This record gives sequence, structure tokens and C-alpha cells, in this order.
Amino acid sequence: MSATLVPTSDEALLRTLHDEHAHALWSYAVSLTRGDHARAQDVVQETLLRAWRNPAVLDQSQGSARGWLFTVAKRIAIDEWRSARSRHEMVAEQLPERPSEADADAVAQRTVDRHVVVAALRTLTPEHRDVVLECYFRGSSVAQAAETLGIPPGTVKSRAHYALRALRLAMDEMGGTP
Repeated sequence: MSATLVPTSDEALLRTLHDEHAHALWSYAVSLTRGDHARAQDVVQETLLRAWRNPAVLDQSQGSARGWLFTVAKRIAIDEWRSARSRHEMVAEQLPERPSEADADAVAQRTVDRHVVVAALRTLTPEHRDVVLECYFRGSSVAQAAETLGIPPGTVKSRAHYALRALRLAMDEMGGTP
């Protein structure tokens, strides 16, 4: 790294900034955005743009340009996080209606049913579970399931039959009947 960066043109300034700091800044931005590469790229671009707008930063006799860049990147990431949090709030003229007791009971029952089905699916062999997931949850036909799973269509039908039978028994034992 050079002691002082004072390129003569805007293009040279951006190129020098990028060449000397972009990789380290990118790695830091990825960690700041918890692995969100698109957001990290935005942070790096905005940071380099701010440095370009403030060329005095590149005079390293006052300190490290990289330190300044990292500080700016951190502030940009924090500002984006704060603004993203506020964007999730909705303003409404009226409060939504409260669900009735019957609606709440129906939601609770669906939640219990979902847990029973998931627990019953866990009792199946992996082969049977794969057929059930492919045919009933993904909506594949027997032929599509056979192609996806790499097994003959007759095997799909047989496994589906025995898997449903085992699911029914497991759910009966758990006390659920979705």
C-alpha cells in the first residue's frame, strides 16, 4: 500500500481506491450484512463513493484510509439496518378486527394438526417420507415422482400406499385426525 494516494483524475482515484481496499472492504461488508452479498455490494459501493467524494481521506499522513473506509461501511450498514427495520412497520387508519374466538380455535387446531402430521411423518422411513412429500405436498403425479426420486412408478404407488397407512396409524396413536 502506498503512503499517499493522490491520483490526478476521478477515474484513477476510483481505480486506486478499488484496487487497494475493495477486497478487504468487501469481506468486512459481508460480515456486517450477515452474509447478504447483495447488501454487502451496496455497502462497498456507497463507501467507495463517499471516499471518492471526500478525496482528503486518501491523504494517509493523517491516518489510515482503510480505517476510515471501514468506519464508513459500518455506519452505512447500521443505517440500512435501522431503515429496514422501520420499513416493516405499517400505518393503518383503522385497527384490524380482532379474530373471533371461533377463528382463534380454528387456528389453534390447525397448528396442533400440523404438529401431529409432522411428528407422524418423522415416524416413516426416508423412502416412504420422500414419496409422501413428493406426491402429496409437492403435488407431483406418480410419473413425476418416479422421475424425481429415480424409482419405478409401481414403487411410488406401493410406497405411497404403505406410507399413508403408516401415517394414519401414527396419527391415531398421537390422537390427531387431520
